[in-house]
Amino acid sequence: MMAIIQAAVDFLGPWSWWVLGLVLFGLEILAPGTFFLWFGIAALVVGTISLFIAWSWQVQAVVFVVLAVVALVAGRILLRGKGTVVGADELKLNQRGVRLVGRRYVLAEPLANGAGHLRIDDTIWRITGPDLPAGTRVEVLSADGALLTVGVVEPAPAA
Repeated sequence: MMAIIQAAVDFLGPWSWWVLGLVLFGLEILAPGTFFLWFGIAALVVGTISLFIAWSWQVQAVVFVVLAVVALVAGRILLRGKGTVVGADELKLNQRGVRLVGRRYVLAEPLANGAGHLRIDDTIWRITGPDLPAGTRVEVLSADGALLTVGVVEPAPAA
């Protein structure tokens, strides 16, 4: 097996680094995680330099290792926090009630005994809060499943 690899490297010369880089890119596609990507970039750089400079395979290997480590560290610094931190909107994706927190509505019916209902778009939500007359402007303070807690923003206009 080693003889076949050695023969391929001897035959391809500097292009063997390009082949290795493309294989590493393929591995990155199969096992994503931006790990093989940096090694693939290092292989392409060594292959490109090898097209212009004649150097031994030992020096090429050392340059590849150094470039791979530098690319890996640089990549980690560049991508720090990207893709791993879930944004606030993504946390609320399947929590419709949480997306309503902070929004303001007018009560169509009174809130009695600390409980009532509020129509928001095409959904009727159960709400809890202080006893309030219809027409009061309220703000959604929190959500627990389908139960919204509201607070007074502006009292109902006097009748």
